[in-house]
Amino acid sequence: MSAGAVLVTGAAGLVGNAVRVMLEQASRDVIPVDRVAATEEGRPIVQCDVTEVHRLHAVVQGRQLAGVIHCGAFSGPMVARDNPPAMVAVNIVGTVNVLELARIHAASRFVFCSSTSAYGVTELDLVPEDVPLRPTTLYGASKVSGEQLVAAYRSQFGLDGVSLRLSWVYGPRRTTDCIIREMVTDALAGKPTRLAFGRNFHRQFIHVEDAARALVTALDQPNLPRDTYNVTGGSFLTFPEIADAVRAVLPSADISIAEGDDPVDDRQTRFDIAAVERDLGFSPRISLVDGIRSYADWLGKKFASAGR
Repeated sequence: MSAGAVLVTGAAGLVGNAVRVMLEQASRDVIPVDRVAATEEGRPIVQCDVTEVHRLHAVVQGRQLAGVIHCGAFSGPMVARDNPPAMVAVNIVGTVNVLELARIHAASRFVFCSSTSAYGVTELDLVPEDVPLRPTTLYGASKVSGEQLVAAYRSQFGLDGVSLRLSWVYGPRRTTDCIIREMVTDALAGKPTRLAFGRNFHRQFIHVEDAARALVTALDQPNLPRDTYNVTGGSFLTFPEIADAVRAVLPSADISIAEGDDPVDDRQTRFDIAAVERDLGFSPRISLVDGIRSYADWLGKKFASAGR
C-alpha cells in the first residue's frame, strides 16, 4: 500500500464505522465520509454524499489517496424498496463517482463492499464466486453493477479493485432489519419474539468486526488473484438454530418461528469462503454465540443509558 490516506465511505454506518475504527486504531490516515456529518468516538465524520461528485473531490483535495474502502450505499434488500431511482443513484452512480475519484487520485487499491444478494436464489450445496449472478432485487442488481464497474475500471484504467460479497452483517450499530437484534432486544425487554417466517429458512451471518477485518485485509493484501470474494461468518443456520444461539446467551429468550421464507430475502445455500481464506488469509474469528454475547452486552448498555 502506497503512502497516503484511506478514504472510507459510509463511515458512520455499520460496516464503514467498524472499518474506520480498525484503520484508526492501526494509526492509519483516514478520510471518513458519510452523507450526514457526525462525530463518532470523538472523531469527526465529514459530510459527503457519494452522489455529490464535486463534494467528493473537494474532500480529498490536496490529500494523497492511498486507497478506498467503499461502504457508502443503501445496505440491504429491505432498504429503499419503494424508491428504485434512489437505489440506482446511490449504489450505482455513487459507486462510479467514488471509482472516478480513486482513478484520478491514483489510489493503489479500491475495495468495494458487495453483497451475497448479488447471487439471488442459489441451488448448489456450496456456492463459489464464479457461478452466474441472478439477483432478484434491485439492491442485488446494484451490487452486481458495482462489481462490474470495479472490474471495468481495473481492465480499462488499471485501477486495482476488488469486491467482497459480504453475507448478512450483524452487531453494534445495525439499524436496518435484523432478526438477531430483534430476538436480543425482546429478550432484554422481557418480551416474546414471534417471527412470521423462517422455520426452515437459512441465513449466513457475519459479525461486523469480521466483516471490517476482511475489507481492511483486502485493502492491504499485495496481490489478489481474484476480483471477487465471498465473505461469511462461517455458519449456515436456520432461524430456529439462530434462536438457539440467542438462548445460549439469554436463556430467558421466548422465541417462536413460523414456517415460510423471508419475504425480502433470497433462499440461499452455503457460500464457499475457501478463496478468501486462501488468498487473503482471512477466516472469521467471532463465532455466532460469542458475537451475540458481545452484541447483547452492547445493546444492554445502550438500553440502560436510554433509561429503558
